[in-house]
Amino acid sequence: MLDVRHLEVGYGPTEVLRDVSFAVPERSIVALLGGNGSGKTTLLNALTGLVRPRGGSVRVGGAECAGQRPDEIVRVGLAQVPQGREIWGSMSVAENLELGAVTRRDKAERARGLDEVFALFPRLAAQRRKRAGALSGGEQQMVAIGRALMARPRCLLMDEPSAGLAPAVVADMVETVLELNRRGLTILLVEQNVGVAAALAEAAHVLQNGAIAFSGPAAGLLDDPAILRSYLGR
Repeated sequence: MLDVRHLEVGYGPTEVLRDVSFAVPERSIVALLGGNGSGKTTLLNALTGLVRPRGGSVRVGGAECAGQRPDEIVRVGLAQVPQGREIWGSMSVAENLELGAVTRRDKAERARGLDEVFALFPRLAAQRRKRAGALSGGEQQMVAIGRALMARPRCLLMDEPSAGLAPAVVADMVETVLELNRRGLTILLVEQNVGVAAALAEAAHVLQNGAIAFSGPAAGLLDDPAILRSYLGR
């Protein structure tokens, strides 16, 4: 589904990502881990067109996306749940969700998408007219996920979805991600929480200093102290 090959990204003279290659097979969950400053968010921004790569290839379902505009990449099938949620606090829940469907012109399809998000998150349905900034952190994360789903992605990119959430809310988020995957959605999960990554993903890649330092089964991360110590600072 998502195939990244030899991706190079930098800002001015600073090289951030070096020869990054990995794949996310269709209907799978793959985790990308790494410490602060390892390049995780820059990688997601390069995949979604917010940062233009210097080199390499990004293919979604065989279609080349590297260097395209963000709206073009959304239409191909990539959507991102950003770190920190980045919702519009002064707008209603429904208005925030509708922003995710700006690339979709069919009003009936947009309405169906909204119904599906509210079915997935009934707590949002009950608060659809409420100002999004007044929601709890967990509810705001639901809005961020729902907004991305409104674009009807083939592959969902999630940047630190467990960050800042209470343990009980993290458990609910994990179940939501698993349910989306059961429905056929392909997911690339960027995380610092190794436990969350191990609970969700089949495979994991670890970024260190802008390059892939480890690739293997996600379940083995918690059992390998050398990986936790050397690459994740645990």
